[in-house]
Amino acid sequence: MQSREREGPTPWSDPLLDRLLAEAGLGGATAVPLAGDLSARRYARARAGDGRTAIVAGYPEALRPQLRRFLEATALCGARGVRVPAVLAVDERAGLAVLEDLGPRTLWEEAGRGWSDLAPYYLAAIATARRIAALPAPAVAALGSPPLDAALLSRELEATFTLLLVPCGLLGGSAGEERARRVLAELCERLGETPPVPCHRDFMVRNLLPVEVGGRPDVAVIDHQDLRLGPPWYDLASLFNDSLFPPPELTERWLDAVGWRPGPADDYHRAAVQRCLKAAGTFASFAGRGRPGPRARPSGADAGGRRSRPRARAEVAPRARGPALRD
Repeated sequence: MQSREREGPTPWSDPLLDRLLAEAGLGGATAVPLAGDLSARRYARARAGDGRTAIVAGYPEALRPQLRRFLEATALCGARGVRVPAVLAVDERAGLAVLEDLGPRTLWEEAGRGWSDLAPYYLAAIATARRIAALPAPAVAALGSPPLDAALLSRELEATFTLLLVPCGLLGGSAGEERARRVLAELCERLGETPPVPCHRDFMVRNLLPVEVGGRPDVAVIDHQDLRLGPPWYDLASLFNDSLFPPPELTERWLDAVGWRPGPADDYHRAAVQRCLKAAGTFASFAGRGRPGPRARPSGADAGGRRSRPRARAEVAPRARGPALRD
């Protein structure tokens, strides 16, 4: 979900939703649509006459299995201390859920506060990623999302080649493309060699909400229905290289403060390169289909990838005779 702040002008009217809101204790509430994420899900903020609010999530018929997965992932996270919105009421057949409203702004929308103000939330996010990684792996696998293994990590880069790198001439011809494919395939193989752990899959500031627990800064997690097994560094590579890009010296300090480095350090850079290139391909695909919202993000993804690309290239492809990607 990209933002929980921007509300649309036309209320969401649905008798089934009215019933669910009443079941959640918000009878008579008005549901005003919110800007959605990049899927076909719909969101609204329901506001009762006394000011209490809740988030409404609507899943079209084709996405109903995602709702079941969301509910199971919510229960799994909540039982292990990962702060996620509580489910207040749900009608799976209608594809509707009423969720706890944890605030109108994601951590992304707090970017103007500066790194010193954001640091406590990043520390909380790292601790939350650690709790996610400690979820029982069999239960996460049973949710049904395919693991981020070498094969999937490699497949995710195909759109980047076909929609961005090749048509934009960024690889210097067929020889450069061949080198890039070989290098990135090996990068994904290296990532897949480390035993996987539970991952959020999209653990970045647009999916984290700043909250307080016992008067201390914390984060709540949304969009967690795609929990799966993946490389140990994947969630932290997402956190530090998507939308906001904290300086490396800060991320090192935060990791030291939390006392957690989930695997070989080089895998962090490999995960950052794969994640950023995959994101660039995803948003090139959306742009090609005329969806305007995400177009500004590939440049941000490239910024994160550039920080890790030289180290990953040196580690992954020492035999390559030229750069995998043009600087």
